[in-house]
Amino acid sequence: MSHFVRQFGATVALIVAFTQVAHAQEREEKTPLGKKMSAMNTAFKAIGRQIEDPSKNASTLAQLDIIETNAKAALTLEPEKKAKVPAAEQAKFVADYQAGMKEFLVTVEKLRAAVKAGKNTEALAIIDAMKDQQRDSHKAFRIKKAGQPPA
Repeated sequence: MSHFVRQFGATVALIVAFTQVAHAQEREEKTPLGKKMSAMNTAFKAIGRQIEDPSKNASTLAQLDIIETNAKAALTLEPEKKAKVPAAEQAKFVADYQAGMKEFLVTVEKLRAAVKAGKNTEALAIIDAMKDQQRDSHKAFRIKKAGQPPA
């Protein structure tokens, strides 16, 4: 019985520790760009969950509006990682970031066109391309925070 109590106590302690880390990450102050990216990520996840269901295309289009609005706003901002780039390379770094965001916006429009046409299978392939784009861009332009999974 006491062995069970010790194991149960250890499990509870681990759960509390993980919960505190999760809450600390939620409280972490986000940059203006981070807020835009977070809003885009939330909308993108919603699209991923519903893209295979043509009856939810209206909702998908609404989520694409959220992504587009935030992506256009993010285009005017600079990644926090710019400060870690040598001064001589910062202009190119920002230009590359902006080019990537413009490419992303083109992909968003392709996705919108596929959804409007009811081509959800094609839209699913575009989402996969967007995921690759996101992963590559995060590797290049985002500072990896402690405890954050790899991009």
